Amino acid sequence: MSLNRLLGGGKGAVILACDLAAIVVAMLAANFLRFDAFFPKTFVQAPHWLLVDLVVSPISFYFLGLYRGVWRYASISDLLLISRAVAVRTLLLVAIFIFLGYDRGVPRSVILIDAMIVFGLVGGVRLLTRMQREIVQSKTLKKKRPVLIIGAGDAGEIIFREMKNNVRLDYNPVGFVDDDPLKWGVRIHGIPVLGGREEIPRIAAERQVREAIIAIPSATGPELAEVYAYCQRAGIRTKTVPPVSQLIDGQVHLSQVRDVELEDLLGRQTVKVDLAAIGASLRGKCVLITGGGGSIGRELARQIAEFEPERLVLLDRNENSVYFVEMELRKRFPELALEVVIADILDRPRLSEIVGSVRPHTLFHAAAFKHVPMMELNAIEAFKNNVLGTRLVAEEARGSGCERFVLISTDKAVNPLSVMGATKRLAELIVQEMNSERTRFVSVRFGNVLGSDGSVVPLFKKQISEGGPVTVTHPDVTRYFMTIPEAVQLVLQAGAMGAGGEVYMLDMGDPIRIVDLARNLIELTGFTPETDIQIVFTGLRPGEKLHEELHHLRENVEPTSHQKILRYHDAGARATHTLARLDSLLADFGPRRSPDGDAAVRRLLCELVPEFAIPEKVALDAVPAGSNSAGA
Repeated sequence: MSLNRLLGGGKGAVILACDLAAIVVAMLAANFLRFDAFFPKTFVQAPHWLLVDLVVSPISFYFLGLYRGVWRYASISDLLLISRAVAVRTLLLVAIFIFLGYDRGVPRSVILIDAMIVFGLVGGVRLLTRMQREIVQSKTLKKKRPVLIIGAGDAGEIIFREMKNNVRLDYNPVGFVDDDPLKWGVRIHGIPVLGGREEIPRIAAERQVREAIIAIPSATGPELAEVYAYCQRAGIRTKTVPPVSQLIDGQVHLSQVRDVELEDLLGRQTVKVDLAAIGASLRGKCVLITGGGGSIGRELARQIAEFEPERLVLLDRNENSVYFVEMELRKRFPELALEVVIADILDRPRLSEIVGSVRPHTLFHAAAFKHVPMMELNAIEAFKNNVLGTRLVAEEARGSGCERFVLISTDKAVNPLSVMGATKRLAELIVQEMNSERTRFVSVRFGNVLGSDGSVVPLFKKQISEGGPVTVTHPDVTRYFMTIPEAVQLVLQAGAMGAGGEVYMLDMGDPIRIVDLARNLIELTGFTPETDIQIVFTGLRPGEKLHEELHHLRENVEPTSHQKILRYHDAGARATHTLARLDSLLADFGPRRSPDGDAAVRRLLCELVPEFAIPEKVALDAVPAGSNSAGA
């Protein structure tokens, strides 16, 4: 084996020669500093020490890895390795001289000085390689795109190092921005911290910055939105690192940097859930999800799979949606016992066959019609799917011995104006009445979810891609928003804590104006609202509220063991026997018997859901047969 190969590459012999020269220089310098002579008479063993040192040091350095490092990447850990190698080499020399009986003539001060000089020279030779690389890099960086790193913490430092070390990246980090005044003027790897977020427009202009990276994974949505606004004011493209909750190993990497998304600007504090409680409720259990191909059903399946259920069954009548979920889960969780069934929850024989064979321990009922204006025009279908379908699934679950049933509800069930909201409220009442010691029924309400199939975000994106206009119903309309993963995490938590019969509401933070949502999305796409893309107000649609509410007037709110989950209970004298009344009303004037089906559904909902706030309820009887215009 050649010397170069033995020493770790083409420069191995050069490094070895430098080390040998360093050993000689260190010995001469140590003696000169101590005795003003290179080989004083009082240290007669000096030549012998030097000869042994020229043999022991290279061997020690080799076995401790000093010839296997890539020194152009030298760091603090490499300096620690050098100090360890020098210490071992010095101890070996002392041991050898003690063994030879020369120890009495070896001055301790010379040994100490020699070791320090060897450390400095050996380390310096290796760091010269990095210094050369740094000089070349600094010249190369000046030719790249200037970028500002916002956040001078650990994440920002990691992003900077990756930019600097990867020659293929077209980034030249020209400075940091941080709100901590103590960091202003400080240099990190030679790059200055130039000021706080308010200074971004000035800094961008002075340094000719064209792009900024927000390296603050712990930032809240409002904080990120403010930083983003300053970047927009500066006219620079903005990217960000994922929030803490999305960091797989807790560390930021440059490959994770992405464009700022709407969810980031509306982001909320990281949700902390009791993983032990959720795991205990799901691990080793059979779980069935209805509506498994929908937005919530898909995310439920992803998160439940993480808890290693004994069996996971997805039920949906849309074959395409559930097919893609199946492919994703089989790839991510190859050991998961996964089954997919195509079925309609209104088909009782098929439903009974599936639930009877699966015999789920826990059932998440996410199958429902959720589009408010569409359900106003199809009230019969909304009633059948959301009310009768829920009842059928609940009855089959109870009959099969299911221990836990979780109904996915909505904030639109609170004092509902819409048919959809009223049907979901009636579904809550049905499962509350069916609660028993054998099967615990729980309802969980939450608002709009960003990224869901039916949210306004996909519509806005499509309108923007077509050049506008973006349509908003009303300038003051607000909605509560959550991200899908956050909503599902809290659903799993509520399902695990429910004793049965509860209605839970997820804490969704402050309501968001839809027009602000539209403006943010337009800006994120690189356009200017009202200049490049117009926003047009079209008026509230049938069944829509200006503002959603959190609970009924008769409902009292109670805290739970989780700060993001609230429990509601009805404090009024609400009539029970909802199921019996439902059967009686369906027998008398059900939608299938009435010539004015949609109006009959609304009358039926008014009877069963007193807070269903339809204007001029008494006028319902005058609605012409077949009309779809009643209700708002």
